Amino acid sequence: MNILTVTLLQSANGAGQAPAGGGGMFWIMMILLFVIMWAFMIRPQRKQQKELEKFRNELKKGDKVVTAGGIYGTVDEIKDRSVLIKVDGEVKLRVDKNSIVRDFSEDAPKA
Repeated sequence: MNILTVTLLQSANGAGQAPAGGGGMFWIMMILLFVIMWAFMIRPQRKQQKELEKFRNELKKGDKVVTAGGIYGTVDEIKDRSVLIKVDGEVKLRVDKNSIVRDFSEDAPKA
């Protein structure tokens, strides 16, 4: 007999039997899976979103920022929903506050 035949015979003999784990074990595993997913995925993402929101609310004139599109600039004016950033020379862009993703002043090389 080969392995396929043995497997098929075993599954045919046990087809009418109830599963060994029971219903309670299934719910415990589902709850455990949700807790692990929350601890490693949802919680850190929420923390990161809160930090980004705090950063955007604490923006002030002169901060060096990067937009989501990769534009580097210095904050020149702040309104409720938009920020005017000075890009190069006298070039200024008005961008949505939500498009500012990080501060690059600490990334700049210190001379």
